[in-house]
Amino acid sequence: MPLAFFINLSVFIALLFALASVSHFRWSFFVKVFSGLVGGILFGLVLHFIYGADSTVLKKSVEWFNIVGNGYVRLLQMVVMPLVFISILSSVARLHDASSLGKISAITICILLFTTMIAALVGIFAVIFTGLSAQGLVQRATETAYLNALDIGHISDLTVPQLILSFIPSNPFADLAGANPTSIIAVVIFASFCGLAAIQLVHDDVLRGERVLQTINTLQLWIMKLVRQVIRLTPYGVFALMTRVVATSDANAILKLGLFIIASYLAIIIMFVVHGGLLAVSGINPIRFFKKALPVLTFAFTSRSSAASIPMNIEAQTQRIGVPQAIAGFSVSLGATIGQNGCAGIYPAMLATMVAPTVGINPFDPLWIAMLISIVTVSSIGVAGIGGGATFSALIVLPAMGLPVTLVALLISIEPLIDMGRTALNVSGSMIAGTITSQILGEMDKGVFDRDDKHKLPSR
Repeated sequence: MPLAFFINLSVFIALLFALASVSHFRWSFFVKVFSGLVGGILFGLVLHFIYGADSTVLKKSVEWFNIVGNGYVRLLQMVVMPLVFISILSSVARLHDASSLGKISAITICILLFTTMIAALVGIFAVIFTGLSAQGLVQRATETAYLNALDIGHISDLTVPQLILSFIPSNPFADLAGANPTSIIAVVIFASFCGLAAIQLVHDDVLRGERVLQTINTLQLWIMKLVRQVIRLTPYGVFALMTRVVATSDANAILKLGLFIIASYLAIIIMFVVHGGLLAVSGINPIRFFKKALPVLTFAFTSRSSAASIPMNIEAQTQRIGVPQAIAGFSVSLGATIGQNGCAGIYPAMLATMVAPTVGINPFDPLWIAMLISIVTVSSIGVAGIGGGATFSALIVLPAMGLPVTLVALLISIEPLIDMGRTALNVSGSMIAGTITSQILGEMDKGVFDRDDKHKLPSR
């Protein structure tokens, strides 16, 4: 291997040790994560400037950097299903009232879908405002191969009744292993039934029922210990992930499709403002909320994974915002697969609006806009939680609107940059869903929310 590779790897390891030395200072968890973020950006820029995105040496170096970055994401994905299962199970078992489960689920889903409708409208506005169009964009062999390689038949061919049926688990062990695109929803349903069975057991046999509840509580404490161990690795994971994104970004593609990036982030920023407005209307201080949510949103931004953000999301809602465990568990689990504002709301709506004029459709037509928003909202159920959720959402929405899907492939070169903001918005949507739901039900702990915790990671 060339000497440059060993130099890159040595510097990367040295920077990881430097980041580890930060733990000797009494810095907050957010400051440590932010240090990893900034360090990754700077190191990535240096590598990009020296080698260029297409360098063989850089690609080989990044492959080794990914042991830290992708390894961290894999560790988070490792705890996602156990955490979702035990969180929902514990949440339902503590309710002692099955009607509360229906209220929490209904309100949470309504908020997620409502914000997705708004996100679709904002995406349409962003395209119209910036004058974006797919006219003149040429699909090359690389993009064609990418599009042909996508396996979307098993999802896009499903009717709405079939999609709903896919949520119901026939083999919960397969869903716990993440075997299906809708596995998270299936695990939520399975855990809910297990929790309801625990409630019934308490009513029928108090002694055995209490033992079951005690076992559930012990399992939850055990899983949370595991989750906190993984979360402590966040600064290193963020550093490696950010290094990869910045070092390997194609500058020419960014410049060529720069207007689409600008329009995308304009829509994302507007939706964050909408989230803040919904919080304010609900009687929650949006500035304090986003300050407490910032570590989670930062990780979501760098990792580009809503599912991998679940552990930190639950931790933030319960420990820093004051959302009860029951509501936090449902909002985070459902928010990973239903109504993702960025991937399933903004993105497919923007692409449809860009493509429409190329096939003679007027994107200003109110009926067409209403139809697009409706299809985007329905398609956001159970699709966005899988890998490449934005791409799959677009590949369902565009054919449903009678539009060609070639634009999806043309944007692959800038996908990582846009996906970072979309993922942060997705996670924000699930967090406000849990927070507003708890506020509506009068379950929010205002003492926890008003406490200045300085983003510290709970140690217990």
